[in-house]
Amino acid sequence: MLKRRIARDGAVGVPTAMASNPSTAPMLFDRTLLRARLNRARRGGPVTFLLDRVAEDMEERLQAVTRNFSDVADIWTPGELLRKPVADRFKSIARIEPDDTETLPLPPESLDLAVSALAFQFVNDLPGVLAQIRRALRPDGLLLAAMLGGDTLTELRQSFAEAEAECEGGVSPRVAPFADLRDVGALLQRAGFALPVTDVDDVVVRYDNVFGLMADLRRMGATNIMIERRRTPTRVATMKRMAQIYSQRFSDPDGRIYATFDLIWLSGWAPHENQPKPLRPGSAKTSLEAAVKRGPRT
Repeated sequence: MLKRRIARDGAVGVPTAMASNPSTAPMLFDRTLLRARLNRARRGGPVTFLLDRVAEDMEERLQAVTRNFSDVADIWTPGELLRKPVADRFKSIARIEPDDTETLPLPPESLDLAVSALAFQFVNDLPGVLAQIRRALRPDGLLLAAMLGGDTLTELRQSFAEAEAECEGGVSPRVAPFADLRDVGALLQRAGFALPVTDVDDVVVRYDNVFGLMADLRRMGATNIMIERRRTPTRVATMKRMAQIYSQRFSDPDGRIYATFDLIWLSGWAPHENQPKPLRPGSAKTSLEAAVKRGPRT
């Protein structure tokens, strides 16, 4: 997998929880605190390089889709940047603001297109949200979204865990497990989407030091919002040891540290009778064994 390196003082990350339905979804994230953190970042001058990247990629992906969309909703994307690259194609985009209940105010079959950027990783019940979007899409409607997943911030997670274990004899919850590519693809299918597709854009961001990374997390509104988060300030000794471990284990020859995060892209269509259908099991006319024995045609 190609990894792109960006020389900048920035990165992002907080993970995603997954469950089968709202009643059983584990409550990992404080959604009220999330909105407060996003508002603080907006007031203080947000860091948007990652959202810029997603917006640009989303514009290219939508250009590859030939059908027309009339009713479009942007679900929980922070800020306004996502709307700029797609605004020329669509007359209007309804913006759905984050709420605490993860309930989408969308009537059934009211949308042709739903988009979202860097929001689903903050969701407690991702299967439930995907099911709501599926119900809101008209037949042959499209969901296109990008979320953080995979190995995002693995360096920071490892450095904090080792430093806390050394200095304090235990590890506090700072970053929950991210959804991986296979999980997201399975959730799209479970929510009833047809033709589900997922892929990953692996990005490596470089910093002068770990404190530059942490400053950008704050300016993205992406600091720790876990319900079981530590409520007391991190000890100075622990923070210094974390920075030391990070620099020793996750730096380039020039001394700059790097932070990995994965952008998981997901798309799926509301089922429609004109969409391609998978072959019925057992309907093949020729077996694989026979085709291999016959060899290529000349």
